[in-house]
Amino acid sequence: MKRKWFMIACALYPLVLLAACGGGSTGDGAEDLFVTIATGGQSGVYYPIGGALSKLYEEELGATSSVQATGASVENINLIDQGRAELAIIMGDAATQAFEGIEPFQHKVDSFSAVASLYPNFVQVVTTVDSGIEKMEDLKGKHVGVGAPNSGVELNARAVLEAYGLSYDDFNADYLSYSEAIDGMKNGTVDAAFVTSGLPNSTVTDLSTAQEVNVIPIEGEAMEKLKEMHPYYVENVIPAGTYTNKEDIPTASIMNILVASNELDEDTVFTLTKTLFDNIEVIHSSHNAAADITKDSAKDSVPIPFHPGAEKYFNEAGIE
Repeated sequence: MKRKWFMIACALYPLVLLAACGGGSTGDGAEDLFVTIATGGQSGVYYPIGGALSKLYEEELGATSSVQATGASVENINLIDQGRAELAIIMGDAATQAFEGIEPFQHKVDSFSAVASLYPNFVQVVTTVDSGIEKMEDLKGKHVGVGAPNSGVELNARAVLEAYGLSYDDFNADYLSYSEAIDGMKNGTVDAAFVTSGLPNSTVTDLSTAQEVNVIPIEGEAMEKLKEMHPYYVENVIPAGTYTNKEDIPTASIMNILVASNELDEDTVFTLTKTLFDNIEVIHSSHNAAADITKDSAKDSVPIPFHPGAEKYFNEAGIE
């Protein structure tokens, strides 16, 4: 049975609740607020952002909150669907696939709704100069980290490869998290890896301190085909100096989304959303990529419906 939690003050006396939020209490007579936030691997960007959000809810709302390290998007959606998380950070492609019931999902999953658009994830096909890999076609016959099975990274890998007319049959696919794949590159067992994250990714930065990193561009006809097949991808660039790159690198990006279980009531999600944006500087301090999270862009590039509580907040804030 899905975990159900609510706040009596939120349901009956929302004005009292909002007045109490700044004092670290959920209000007299309120049930404890439990919030589990599903994120991603500890070496990625989701985890520190989720950790900052969890701490924020504890300090501002008096919530009992925890952050869960996971395999990211697909696992996070399943955790919400199973009632094992209240909030999660996922990528827009996984959200669309869940709502449409297409692979890697076996059926439609629509037990969650959007809270806010966060920041873009950049698809980074990472290798080293010494590998000799300079373009996507050079991956043939190599050992390539494609992400944990059914992770958001792996979904991106499959889509990008398809746009280039490639598949896992063209190389040795290693189902590794990007931290594991980068470790493999350090010890010579992996030649390249798909890393989808905000910028900079700490594991790639770490690799660049020991070897000259090369990020393969995604551009031209393949980029156009990728956008045609999957409209949630957009053209973007990895700025010069992000790693050891002296010039901007064209690539694809996809928006990350904070989502909430539909088990949460409107007033609760309103309060969670308001607390997030009223204290956005706390989230900005969690990671460089989090600087792109703003109230004004919170409804951008979201392919699924918003939770009524989030809609209520945006309506009151005048965000369209």
